[in-house]
Amino acid sequence: MKIVNWLTLTEDGPTHDGVSTATDKANSLLYGGCEGHPFEGFGCCFNELGWIALQNLPDDAKNKILDDLFTPEHGFVFNRIPVGANDYSARWYSHNEHGGDYAMEHFNIAKDEKYLLPYVRAAFKRNPRMRLFASPWSPPAWMKNPPVYNYGKLVKTKKNLEAYALYLMKFLKACSDLGLPIERLFVQNEVCADQKFPSCLWSGEEYRDFVRDYLGPLFALNDIKTEIWLGTLNCEHYEDYLPVVMLDEKTAGYIGGVGYQWAGKHAVQRAHMSFPDLKIMQTENECGMGTNSFHHAQYVFGLIQHYLTNGASAYTYWNAVLASGGRSTWGWTQNSLLSVNPENGAVTYNPEYFLMRQIAAYVRPGARRVVTQGAFTGLGFVFDNTDGTRVLCLHNPYAEPVHFVTEGRELVLKGKSIHTVVLA
Repeated sequence: MKIVNWLTLTEDGPTHDGVSTATDKANSLLYGGCEGHPFEGFGCCFNELGWIALQNLPDDAKNKILDDLFTPEHGFVFNRIPVGANDYSARWYSHNEHGGDYAMEHFNIAKDEKYLLPYVRAAFKRNPRMRLFASPWSPPAWMKNPPVYNYGKLVKTKKNLEAYALYLMKFLKACSDLGLPIERLFVQNEVCADQKFPSCLWSGEEYRDFVRDYLGPLFALNDIKTEIWLGTLNCEHYEDYLPVVMLDEKTAGYIGGVGYQWAGKHAVQRAHMSFPDLKIMQTENECGMGTNSFHHAQYVFGLIQHYLTNGASAYTYWNAVLASGGRSTWGWTQNSLLSVNPENGAVTYNPEYFLMRQIAAYVRPGARRVVTQGAFTGLGFVFDNTDGTRVLCLHNPYAEPVHFVTEGRELVLKGKSIHTVVLA
């Protein structure tokens, strides 16, 4: 195989340049066979504040950003949508604010028409084959104790659990009726996060019982094709969730896979070792503090490497677009792929945009991860695409250049740099 493309990202930005020489030195990586599920793709999350930020731009600038995110060649093909308000919504809301409406007669997703659904439709316009998964951050407040969107838990009475299962099913049907099918549903975002933004606590036992006794049977009765997934899990204690759910045979029959994010990274290796046939997704990228630095982009590369080499077959970034500073409705700042200055309309493509695109544009859906050995195994990962190309994603975290050998070529990896090398 020969090098047909070589992309480099440094603090100075992305380039296509690089220095390599012919050599008879041994490869820096030994390539084995492929393992794991076929790769399903990279993506990001549709959040209200992202669409609001885009409204500060003229149509041509807004369309360019949407093109740069969602045309299929850029690789953001498997994206996330919230069920009701999340921490980057403009306000608190759910899809049924009528307390005691256990029959869900007042359910509707009209509140999504202002910000969220236009964002999703704009992406689908650019990629009609885009895939979606969904999760709520909080049930309607009247279904919780205490009855607030932040903190608290779902009230675990039979009529409340039946109603919440119906609430989730109605959301899926509403999206499907709009031509926006949801492939996977996670019952709860960050099951062990008790936060000041929309959130709700679930134990592994509560999750198991809800899926086994309420949500799973309701989906089966109504022939709902959306898969039920465990998560999103942000708890570092592996034993608290996945085994509790999957060792119950009836519940396991309803579960399509498991999603991990944030502290869940500490459990993902054990999950893959214990249930190697179960699909795993990384469901939310760790989002930094709004500085959008190349230093954090290097950290994100390490996260991608960790998840993909431990069985994840999809990886999801968090906010695609935010106003400059990345401030949440609830008061903190986070990174985003792109930033829009609301005062002058200036658009900044942040380091993590170039990082994600550099990988997502070349590791394509259907690719299989190549098992490797050698000193670079902990500093990169390798995938074989269905078209016969092999993609090497490499990180040099050191200040000095590092030499990397593959297929008879010695590549000089600049200090503090991230590389995508395509072989064919």
